[in-house]
Amino acid sequence: MKSKYILALSVATLIFGSGCSNHEAHWGYEGETGPTYWGSLNKEFKECSLGNQQSPINIVSNKDINLEELLFDYKADSTDVINNGHTVQVNIASGSSVEIDGKKFYLKQFHFHTPSENNINGNKYDLEAHFVHVADDGQIAVVGVMFEEGEENPILKKIWSKFPLEENKKVDLKLSANDIQAIFPKNRDYYKFMGSLTTPPCSENVKWNVFKTVQTVSKEQIKLFFDTFGHPNNRPIQPRNGRVISE
Repeated sequence: MKSKYILALSVATLIFGSGCSNHEAHWGYEGETGPTYWGSLNKEFKECSLGNQQSPINIVSNKDINLEELLFDYKADSTDVINNGHTVQVNIASGSSVEIDGKKFYLKQFHFHTPSENNINGNKYDLEAHFVHVADDGQIAVVGVMFEEGEENPILKKIWSKFPLEENKKVDLKLSANDIQAIFPKNRDYYKFMGSLTTPPCSENVKWNVFKTVQTVSKEQIKLFFDTFGHPNNRPIQPRNGRVISE
C-alpha cells in the first residue's frame, strides 16, 4: 500500500509540478533543504538516501548492444509553462507517447536543469532537458537531452520568451508537436539505464534514455534560465552501484 502511495505521489509530482503543497515537506537545492538532506525531510523521501539506483549518474557505457529505436508518436501541443519553484516546466496536452521496450509511455511534461544533472563520460553540460512519460501502470520513463553553449536554440527561445515567470502561475504556451520533437537531436542514438526521479521522493524503477548527441543553447539563454532561480537546480551525481548502462 505504501509503495502505491509513493508511486501516486511521484506521478502527481511529475504531472502537476514539483512545487510544495501543504502536505509536502519543503525541499530545495541549497542549505538545510538541499539534496544532502532530502531523505530526512519527509518519510516519503527516504529513498533519496536509501535507494541504490538513484539518478543522476555519470553515464559511462558498460554494455554495447543494438538498442531498439525509441518510437516517438508526438502529436499533441503544449498547453502552458510554469515556474514551479524548482524548474521551468512545459505541460503537454494528452495524446503524445513513446514506445520503449514494447511498452507505451505518455508524455506529460518536460523541464530543465542547469547545469546538467547527468554527466556523460565525466562531462557536465550547460543545460539538460527531461521529457517525462508515464505508462498506464504508473511506471515512468525519462528522455534526456543535453545542451552546450553555442548557437541560440530557436525552440527554447519560444519558451524563454515567457520569462520571468511568476512562481506557480501557469502561462499559456503553444508549441506544436513538431516544435517539441525539434528539441531532440537528429541523431537519436542514446544511452539506456535504470534510475530514479532526480527530485523528491526520488522513486526508483524509472527508465532513463539519454541522447548521445548534444544540442546547443546560447550563453544568453543559459544566463536567463539561471537568473530565474538565482542558483543551480541540479542534484549531484549519485553512485552507479554496478548498474548496467547500455549504448
